[in-house]
Amino acid sequence: MKHELTPLPYEYNALEPYIDEQTMRIHHDKHHQTYVDKLNAALEPYAGLQKVPIETLLQSLNTIPEQSRNAVRNHGGGVLNHNQFWNIMKKDVPITHKMTEVINHAFGSFDVFKKQFTDASLNRFGSGWAWLVVSNGKLEIVSTANQDTPWSEGKHPILMIDIWEHAYYLKYQNKRAEYVENFFKVINWEEVERLYLEAVKK
Repeated sequence: MKHELTPLPYEYNALEPYIDEQTMRIHHDKHHQTYVDKLNAALEPYAGLQKVPIETLLQSLNTIPEQSRNAVRNHGGGVLNHNQFWNIMKKDVPITHKMTEVINHAFGSFDVFKKQFTDASLNRFGSGWAWLVVSNGKLEIVSTANQDTPWSEGKHPILMIDIWEHAYYLKYQNKRAEYVENFFKVINWEEVERLYLEAVKK
């Protein structure tokens, strides 16, 4: 069974003015589609692996044949990361009471959390992601390079920001800090809470 490109859960211009329509079209239809295509190509020789959920593949990379392992890591990560990324963005969704509680408990305040998440985003050299994850039942902020994912480390992402230049360069050019600041205006906190509750049950 081949993997398919997950449709956006909203219109391309739904996140304007913070994330522009042209960026969303290129990011989703071109970059995300390429990850899907190359993941399928990497798995084509292995009918059994084609049926395995991407999360499982990335949690057990050592079971992937060596000649395809890096391709599955890179492109499988690209598929999974973007599948979640689209869903955790939506305008005008205030932070939920539950997420306020758990963030305050973990970081002391929302402002401290925001600063640490922003620092993780800005201090990642080159391309990558910053994440809020659940690890052993606790919240943690991490950063990964390229399309690496916390799933491979047994951690459950609940909030993430794509800091590859293709995610923001058309609108923000070299102003990554402005992009990160505006990202906080399009977080779908209801989805973040859903992912958090799902993660702490495991």
